[in-house]
Amino acid sequence: MTTTGLGSLPGDDIREWMRAVLELVDLPFLPELPARPYGDMISRTVAVLTGLAADLQPVGWRLTGGGDSRASLDQRRARAVLHEDLDVLEEYADGYQGLLKVQVTGPWTLAAAVERPRGDKMLADHGARRDLAQALADGVQQHVADVRKRVPGAEVVLQVDEPGLPAVLAGAVPTASGWSKHRSVDGPGAVELLSLFTTSAPTVVHCCAARPPIEVFTKSGASGVAVDTALLNTAAWDQIAIAAEAGTTIYAGVVPTTGALPSAEQAADPLVRRWRELGLDPELLKKVVITPACGLAAAPSPADAGARLKLLRDIVDVVGEAADA
Repeated sequence: MTTTGLGSLPGDDIREWMRAVLELVDLPFLPELPARPYGDMISRTVAVLTGLAADLQPVGWRLTGGGDSRASLDQRRARAVLHEDLDVLEEYADGYQGLLKVQVTGPWTLAAAVERPRGDKMLADHGARRDLAQALADGVQQHVADVRKRVPGAEVVLQVDEPGLPAVLAGAVPTASGWSKHRSVDGPGAVELLSLFTTSAPTVVHCCAARPPIEVFTKSGASGVAVDTALLNTAAWDQIAIAAEAGTTIYAGVVPTTGALPSAEQAADPLVRRWRELGLDPELLKKVVITPACGLAAAPSPADAGARLKLLRDIVDVVGEAADA
């Protein structure tokens, strides 16, 4: 069994966190530190975009029209932060061999967050959101290639964060006026854009929701899905079972991101119990990747977040013993 984190972490010391993730988890990842300017998930993803210029407004990122040559000061700063982080990755992962994960905001969450040049979200315009997704997919391909070049021994895994997709599918994203909602997107439409991201590297789609659209993720070609097991309802667990039996890797978020730190047994019990209730093969349980419930940026301190990451390997031992029982 494997352990990893889901990207975001507290504090602003990228060097300390890069060192920590290489030691604390089996699948290291490029840390995201939202406490820093331009360190949040949307800013990092805007930094990856190719061919589109954007600037940062009080309400968030907005496309401005034009290509990379017209990138705003904010976009150039976001890119500089990402490049600095990649430099740190290259330094600390020198000689590293094995899996290495990078995270980007997915096309649907990005379209629901970024505004068009004339206002309202990119989500409102079918063509605009398609262009945004293609620009992001091109940028992600270059980003993954850059990571491979910097860490030649790495097998890059791409994590696509889609916390906003359930609201997009449900037609629950508010318009700029706040008086109405954007039209819902159907499953095939969601699959179409997500599938742009599943060819450059093995891809895990992350969504912390009570009913994440697992079928959309698997149909898009994702090899893994990352969920918060404490939030999943019965229907979502049924979809998890189908995905696991079809060979999809389940990234099970079992450690809460805040509050009292549970024991390994307490954290593992709901996953093991549900697995048995569903009648799933215990051997499949051994293939589950153990993670925190979501990103750890809200943890009260770096030390607390580090303790939650450290706990993951103890949980692996407990889950492994349960699978063998």
